[in-house]
Amino acid sequence: MSEARKGPDDSDESQYDSGIESLRSLRSLPEPTPTPASGPSDSRGPQPWTHPPGTAKELREKEDTDGERADSTYGSSSLTEPLNFWGSLETENPSPGSPLPPAGKLSPQQLEALTYISEDGDTLVHLAVIHEAPAVLLFCLALLPQEVLDIQNNLYQTALHLAVHLDQPGTVRALVLKGASRVLQDRHGDTALHVACQRQHLACARCLLEGRPEPGRGPPHCLDLQLQNWQGLACLHIATLQRNRPLIELLLENGADIDVQEGTSGKTALHLAVETQERGLVQFLLQAGARVDARMLNGCTPLHLAVGRGLNSISSTLCEAGADSLLRNVEDETPQDLAEDPFAFLPFDDLKISGKPLLCAD
Repeated sequence: MSEARKGPDDSDESQYDSGIESLRSLRSLPEPTPTPASGPSDSRGPQPWTHPPGTAKELREKEDTDGERADSTYGSSSLTEPLNFWGSLETENPSPGSPLPPAGKLSPQQLEALTYISEDGDTLVHLAVIHEAPAVLLFCLALLPQEVLDIQNNLYQTALHLAVHLDQPGTVRALVLKGASRVLQDRHGDTALHVACQRQHLACARCLLEGRPEPGRGPPHCLDLQLQNWQGLACLHIATLQRNRPLIELLLENGADIDVQEGTSGKTALHLAVETQERGLVQFLLQAGARVDARMLNGCTPLHLAVGRGLNSISSTLCEAGADSLLRNVEDETPQDLAEDPFAFLPFDDLKISGKPLLCAD
């Protein structure tokens, strides 16, 4: 994997660009190199991959101006047996939602070709997603064992992660149908659903939540919607930070716990909504059943956060929903202690005597 792929500030494209220049080299595989009839035998047996003279080294050294690998060993490899279905790829362009072709019987050499892993850890399924080659993807789904679909590349991404990154709901649906795991986590601890929430790809999220594998393709891989990534965020937390109400609603409809705490400070979605300073989002979560006095690990409620940030309208919304202004955090502070106006939380703030507000003393 090149240095550009390793950096912490990877661009979005680096999350799924394998460096493969194109799939054309897969569709026009060179003829196998003839094997002499006589000569010293190789104790390892026949090799399924051979390289035409002078090409392997050239392609290994081929780099673009940024130093990224511009091609892979696919382009310099040939099969001892042809993949007899490649010819149809030039004339057909089915979508991932199309009926899958009937599975054929693969020889060991053909199976090895279809499960070959590039230097970036990408399989042919990864590359078919990256290069938006639905015909290749459909043949892979029809011919390959389920386990191959769950191979993770050097960034610990499955083909399903990449399909969500690239907003390909049809591909997501096809992979889920064939039993691709929806619970595997990438290098950031993100499942495919985490990625869908981060990138706000609602259609992909719907396919992940509502799709079911066809019979015989393994367990249903039921999603744990409380699963956290390495930042401690569940999918609902990410959707809340993105202020995406349709996505929040979809997660809640499919069983997400509205009061689940994130793993670093114990904030719930309501705490995070307060931090977005969007009153409508706070109201939306309260109407959806969020607990108004949910506690963080330090004992702070959403009202503590709202008052401490001077968010008066949100504080009023929380109080109207029944927030307790006398709850104390671990520092023994109540929301009233944090308020600039000490009378902001009095239950009767409109009492007047001779036209002047009533002031209460301890």
